[in-house]
Amino acid sequence: MPSDAKLEKKGEFFQKLLALIDEYPKIILVQCDNVSSNHMQKIRIALRGKAVLLMGKKTMVRRAIHNNLEKHPEIEHLLPHLHGNVGFVFTKGDLAEVRNLITSLKVGAPAKVGVVAPNDVIVPAGPTGMEPTQTSFLQALSIATKINKGQVEILTDKVLIHAGERVGASEATLLAKLNILPFTYGLVPTVVYDHGLIYDSEVLDMGLDNIKEFFTLGVSRIAAVGLEIGYPTIASVPHSIMRGFKNLVSLAVTTDYCFKEAEQMKEMILHPENFAAAAAPAAAAAAPAEEKKEEKKEEEKPEEEEEDMDMGGLFD
Repeated sequence: MPSDAKLEKKGEFFQKLLALIDEYPKIILVQCDNVSSNHMQKIRIALRGKAVLLMGKKTMVRRAIHNNLEKHPEIEHLLPHLHGNVGFVFTKGDLAEVRNLITSLKVGAPAKVGVVAPNDVIVPAGPTGMEPTQTSFLQALSIATKINKGQVEILTDKVLIHAGERVGASEATLLAKLNILPFTYGLVPTVVYDHGLIYDSEVLDMGLDNIKEFFTLGVSRIAAVGLEIGYPTIASVPHSIMRGFKNLVSLAVTTDYCFKEAEQMKEMILHPENFAAAAAPAAAAAAPAEEKKEEKKEEEKPEEEEEDMDMGGLFD
């Protein structure tokens, strides 16, 4: 049986979580792996006045949400996303601004043995400050070196650890000797809850251009489906009218029937020589203009040469 102190602490956490859900309509779920308590305190201070950070055990959070479903049934959609070391960032402000602030609060960390690398770790070329006796240690890691001015120098950049690989003892030792902090840790936003809607945090990176692009793509797909199945929609009707007009023009060209909108098109198809004769003067008028421009350029060149010769004569 848990002690009275633990039960009281759990009750306070439930009340705090429910109060925050009632007060704040927007929540950002964050993963907090490898984040120290000191770093967490700095994050809380940075978010002060803009958002509230709440951490807690998944089981307690699930129970609190289940107990509050009658009042906030939409909050149930958060339950599938409660896995790992998860936390809540409650806010009333701009979600993109708060998310950017969270992602900027990261600190460097050394490579520890057994940790999965979140990114590639590259050892840069250049002097290492290590003694020449350490060359065999570097060669064991397939790093090309040479001795320069009494210290080991790495010849080329070397990818020591690839993203997704576990850090070995040798790699961790080398990075510590080179004073390299290859990883950065902080809160990682994963899911956004906005007035009952759930979506990925990457959606916050979308701008007006992205929205316009997706909207245009959706309209074109609706139009294509409507044309294919013969179901008229606002998006497909203009295309249907154009198709019908093309069919009417085709009939007018192949028969004696004609209508006002098709007269010019029919005349162009039946008597193309008339329009070719009309287009010829315009093309002929454009040709002399181009020739005049070329003549002007050719005339300007000799003048420049004469000026150069005259200048040369002065110095003679």
